[in-house]
Amino acid sequence: MTQQQPITIAVAKGRLLRDTLPLLAQVGIWPLVDMDQTRKLIIETSQAQVRLLLIRATDVPTYVQWGVADFGITGKDTLLEHGGANLYEPLDLQIARCQLWVAGYPDTDTHTQRLRVASKYVRTSQAFFQARGQQINLIKLYGSMELAPMVGLADVIVDLVESGKTLQANGLVPLEHVCDISARLIANKASWKMKQSTCRYWVEALQMVLASIEQA
Repeated sequence: MTQQQPITIAVAKGRLLRDTLPLLAQVGIWPLVDMDQTRKLIIETSQAQVRLLLIRATDVPTYVQWGVADFGITGKDTLLEHGGANLYEPLDLQIARCQLWVAGYPDTDTHTQRLRVASKYVRTSQAFFQARGQQINLIKLYGSMELAPMVGLADVIVDLVESGKTLQANGLVPLEHVCDISARLIANKASWKMKQSTCRYWVEALQMVLASIEQA
């Protein structure tokens, strides 16, 4: 590629960022500041035409949807809740892997009508139960999901599960698998058309890295 157009990549703060940065480094993109120390939200990188926006994972699809960022990296759970309007999803980056589960007490009947379900994944939870013709009462929570069944607020929760240790510590178990989750590269549709050669360059570079990781 002879000329590179400017590219902005929205990346998520926190745990996902720790997995994202080594992957970007393998295609020659690394921040010019210490990401553990900086308070900057717009980050220049080793590639003069590439900058990072450091934002909340839940906001990544919005910044990409509205064209503020050309690319974004966030979890599939976030994309399912967002709905994916005006977005392409060219790559599963195979990082930050976990699973979305219905969880509760071991003897809970998850097929009863009007099951009370607590989750921050409202859209995804609704779609899961609707797919089998089950009506539920949804309770939106933002944290401490395990507490909901323990105090009688909900019968079950829908939440991300990695090791399952938090569930186990609170007497809960995974009951039904909803879907597998991993980080995805997303792209703004207009950017994909207007900056096609540049966008394809970076997607293909990441594809090569992922292929080499898979073969290792």
